[in-house]
Amino acid sequence: MSRVRLLAMLAATAVAAGVVAVFNMLPASAAACAAAWQSSAVYTGGATVSHNGRNFLAKWWTQNEAPPGTTGVWQDQGSCGGSTPQPPTQTGSAGGCSFPAWVQGRNYVTGDVVKFTDGKYYVAEHDNPGYSPTISTWYWDPYTCSGGGTTQPPTNPTTNPPNNGAFVVSEAQFNQMFPNRNPFYTYNGLVAALSAYPAFAKTGTDAQRKQEAAAFLANVNHETGGLVYIVEQNTANYPHYCDTSQPYGCPAGQAAYYGRGPIQLSWNFNYKAAGDALGIDLLHNPNLVQTDPTVAMKTALWYWNTQSGPGTMTPHNAMVNGAGFGETIRSINGSLECGGRNPAQVQSRVAAYQRFVGILGVGVGAGNLSC
Repeated sequence: MSRVRLLAMLAATAVAAGVVAVFNMLPASAAACAAAWQSSAVYTGGATVSHNGRNFLAKWWTQNEAPPGTTGVWQDQGSCGGSTPQPPTQTGSAGGCSFPAWVQGRNYVTGDVVKFTDGKYYVAEHDNPGYSPTISTWYWDPYTCSGGGTTQPPTNPTTNPPNNGAFVVSEAQFNQMFPNRNPFYTYNGLVAALSAYPAFAKTGTDAQRKQEAAAFLANVNHETGGLVYIVEQNTANYPHYCDTSQPYGCPAGQAAYYGRGPIQLSWNFNYKAAGDALGIDLLHNPNLVQTDPTVAMKTALWYWNTQSGPGTMTPHNAMVNGAGFGETIRSINGSLECGGRNPAQVQSRVAAYQRFVGILGVGVGAGNLSC
């Protein structure tokens, strides 16, 4: 349960870069309509969209909530008229794609298009320091040229995964995995949280989906003692998780950002980053992680799907791209456990994973089990 706490400063830069707007639009005038709202787009505070003949201003991060919405994220800017500008399209050469070759280690920003070593083109969905497009699918999306080099808005596997049905873990299997769990951690809370990251446990084959669910729950099992602990047990650490160098400070109090939830979210900057990504003000209301089962699970899924920690990829990417369960350990607590630093802790996670895939009726999958 020490991964976020002891590695927080290492993760701060990655956390800050983990949430990037897909469309960054300027507010429209009262007379003209802004670009039309799109369900697959990610909007940050200050973005303006039009919907049903009215303009709306986003007050914070949001996705897939049509204006005017139900959470208060959209501020009605009044009726609009005239032409509606559309989001810009990427362009290549007149006869097809003509973009530079991908270079490992080069910084790319959202919207950059590159030709990878496999001969295919990819568009950056999030800023990244030259990650491989075939491995870091959170950062890159396949790019297809058509009709003079333009491309249609890409389908993001994280926000628009294939519809693979219900959650691959049943409530009975969940209860079998966690026979002594705290009543706070509910199956319904977990299932409700899945909507925040639709690609989780719904990417790849049926076996891969079950393996990812088992991997996530195995790491959660280790972090919480079998879904028993809701908050960090060492209260002496509580005052140490306020990074006063952050411009937003610690509005909930210096000792308010201790570890909470299935992957023990801690530090003010992690609460802010997770809250911004989820559209929940966790910076001012960190207690939501220990009082709302769905919010608690969402913060764990936020880390799993968007953060690489001390590893080289997100745990989600590790499981869907065949890197193996061991890489999920590296991304969660690799600096303290991997490379022979704490083999007993690694084995605890591996044993839980092996037990959970057995409950789900699949093998352990490709890649390394250990790190």
